[in-house]
Amino acid sequence: MADRHIHIISFDIPFPANYGGVIDVFYKIRALYESGIKIHLHCFEYHREPAEELEKLCFRVCYYPRETGFRAFFSQKPYIVSGRRSEELLKNLQNDDYPILFEGLHSCYYLNERSLEKRFKIYRESNIEHHYYFHLFKAEKNLWKKLFFLSESWRLKHFQKNLRHANLMLTVSREDTAYLSRHFPGHSITFLPSFHREENVNSLTGKGSYILYHGNLSVPENLIAAEFLIREVMNETMPELVIAGMSPPKNLFRLAALNPDVRIVPDPTDEEMFHLIRNAQVNVMVTFQTTGLKLKLLHALFNGRFCLVNPPMLAGTDLEKICEVAQDPFSIKKRIKELFEMEFTPEMIHKRQKLLSGIYSNQKNCKNFLELLPLF
Repeated sequence: MADRHIHIISFDIPFPANYGGVIDVFYKIRALYESGIKIHLHCFEYHREPAEELEKLCFRVCYYPRETGFRAFFSQKPYIVSGRRSEELLKNLQNDDYPILFEGLHSCYYLNERSLEKRFKIYRESNIEHHYYFHLFKAEKNLWKKLFFLSESWRLKHFQKNLRHANLMLTVSREDTAYLSRHFPGHSITFLPSFHREENVNSLTGKGSYILYHGNLSVPENLIAAEFLIREVMNETMPELVIAGMSPPKNLFRLAALNPDVRIVPDPTDEEMFHLIRNAQVNVMVTFQTTGLKLKLLHALFNGRFCLVNPPMLAGTDLEKICEVAQDPFSIKKRIKELFEMEFTPEMIHKRQKLLSGIYSNQKNCKNFLELLPLF
């Protein structure tokens, strides 16, 4: 049988796989490699170094500089899109007739390129981006950043129409599937869960001694969630809350310092984060927007004990059967106290493994992905 090839355009260098977007890209690459697919990977480079690990998995890896600054900012296209263009990339895509996978709206500059009109093009959705940027606008406190997020949201909404040029759209949640199906009736749109690092549940039985909230703390959405937990949940006697993640701002340290039961762990290594997730009694995750899938939820379900979430965290994920759900501060506090009286059991691990291996198996989802593509 002839080799099967595919182009993947990544918005960033997807290794190390240590934040939401690149986790899906990297583990999809690994699953495709293990299925025998020859991957032509195209990465936009702006704050990460070329990664030897990618060379091991891909037939070819090409790097292109991401354009930043005024030219990209004042483009009619969204800033996150206009800076990810390259004549060299376009020439590389034109050299053959392999399918092209565009990772995120960020990488879709050439989705409507006339010279690629006859190619099979796949759009991998990670968020409804203009919704995501509008939530950033509402969450941000800095005036100039607020204006940027609002402008970017408007441009992303208008750029979204270019998705009609994709032959296939792959979504990360059922809610996003429904949204794109409403806006692009008659197009091929399929729910394909995010790829991730785990295949088996590695949770510990027994009990932990603290609550954990984790996430990139430079992202306004995550910072608001952390501040909410400190102000609204930790305002009475509670078990220790550990907040861990990249780039926590100074004001979060100041807020945490007011409560002796709150501890900040800044910039933990992957190993430290794994240890924190695994040894917590409760991984608490709250969000105030329903865009995409929160990959940190999957990470906690595969490695942690009890996962307590608010309803927006579960939107379109099919994970409500293996999570604890609470809506408001009172019910979150109540459920945390109840969970600290319970042990995490082998039966709970088995239930979690059964559900996750059915929906969120990289191996199964890679097979499903390849069955959606034409023979190539």
